[in-house]
Amino acid sequence: MTEEANKRIEVIRTGKAGPPVGPYSQGIRAGGFVFVAGEKGLDPDTGKIVPGGIEAETRRTLENIKAILEAAGSGMDLVVSTFVFMTDLSEFSKMNEIYAQYFKKNPPGRTTVQVASLPAGARVEITAYALAGLTP
Repeated sequence: MTEEANKRIEVIRTGKAGPPVGPYSQGIRAGGFVFVAGEKGLDPDTGKIVPGGIEAETRRTLENIKAILEAAGSGMDLVVSTFVFMTDLSEFSKMNEIYAQYFKKNPPGRTTVQVASLPAGARVEITAYALAGLTP
């Protein structure tokens, strides 16, 4: 990466969200946007998927996204698009009920797909793109 690109791209890290399970950043702030990597329901303290089923996992996933966005000076109200990956779409309505609690007004565009499996044994993974908002 060039020095100029390094000045325009900021890596976002926070201990308030689950740790990455590979060589990637929790989030990247660039070009007026924050790009949050696929987050799972990882507990920030244990690094393990939270117990309690799809509802608990979805809630922790969205709390992780919220923490990363806030670390970048953004927030859930500035999310413009999400991608939801689930291992079992029969749990969609349960996931959707929790998801709706985080996006009450003007929800972002969203794509939801079923996948064969996810890292760390997750049942749900969510990627989010948001406006950068104010500088932290």
